Amino acid sequence: MELPGVRRVEHVMGMPILADVRDDVPADELLDEVFAWFGWVDETFSTYKEESEVSRLGRGELALADAHPEVQAVIARCGQLQVETGGWFDAYAGGTLDPSGLVKGWSVDRAAEILDRGGLRNYALNAGGDIRLRGRAVPSWSWRVGIQHPFERDAVARIVESTDLAMATSGAYERGHHVLDPHTRLAPEGILSVTITGPDLATADAYATAGFAMGAERVIHWTARLRGYQALTILADGRVLATPAFPAATSAAA
Repeated sequence: MELPGVRRVEHVMGMPILADVRDDVPADELLDEVFAWFGWVDETFSTYKEESEVSRLGRGELALADAHPEVQAVIARCGQLQVETGGWFDAYAGGTLDPSGLVKGWSVDRAAEILDRGGLRNYALNAGGDIRLRGRAVPSWSWRVGIQHPFERDAVARIVESTDLAMATSGAYERGHHVLDPHTRLAPEGILSVTITGPDLATADAYATAGFAMGAERVIHWTARLRGYQALTILADGRVLATPAFPAATSAAA
């Protein structure tokens, strides 16, 4: 059966980004705008591009007051989240400025706003595992998304089901230990991934990064105290632990 809407995948920001629109209306121009936005984010916030504003800030060649207003807003939010997480989310954890733990989710939130303003009501955006779900996966009544199993490449650890949700995952089994404990500058121990769900993807992204950086000893107690956000944590010993209201599907059927 042919699905309504349009699906597009482009490689931007160093990863595949998927837009899956299930509204039976023309959406190509909106998706052009969405992917142009992601391109701008890449040019502006990339830590791999020498002339990006973030790279120039990190080298001290650009003053924050002279940066683009969006860059100033992101850096300010990074500071707020550092306080909120007790220092476990830190844009300087690697020794230089790297707001990537916020930017990916933030950019998807803004892309979703583009689709919302365009009148779309049923879509999914997935940027390397940072996901925004809205409405129905027509013809299904909701979206179902699998959280990849850390040991089995073709298996899922849990299925999330929702009609309006943001979900971000931070883990070591896709890109290795790219998230460091900001206090020791070492890789966290005893943990494979942290998935956070909630209303705001930028915040969920930062919380997932912070939770993973904590390691196994701290993350369970910390995620249990989150307000408005739920967590699923996979530990190195294979245990899968979820907060009570984590939006898992009732079965793992596709």
